[in-house]
Amino acid sequence: MPTNLEMYDEAIRLQQEGKADEAIAKLQDLLQQDPEYALAHSALSVFYSRGEDHDEAIKHARRVCEMEPADSFSFIALSLVCQKAGRISEAEQAMMQARQVQFSSQQDSQP
Repeated sequence: MPTNLEMYDEAIRLQQEGKADEAIAKLQDLLQQDPEYALAHSALSVFYSRGEDHDEAIKHARRVCEMEPADSFSFIALSLVCQKAGRISEAEQAMMQARQVQFSSQQDSQP
């Protein structure tokens, strides 16, 4: 059985070859194997966004934020997906959360 990373890499290769549907299917298979694999959710968010399936893109971007709440980039990615979907208030909220995470991180690193 392939590892999570092997399945993820295969999905990325498929997407780069223009086989978006196959890449999405591979990532969904990966999530069947490991529902907590954040990179798969992140990639699905990007792939669905490119395909204009905004609800799915936002769902997966939100899942990444839930799984990695201390990573400001996760919230920035959610903001971008929401912007593309025309959900400006949600995009602004996600960006505010990214700033809060960054601020907390800076506070934690100060002596």
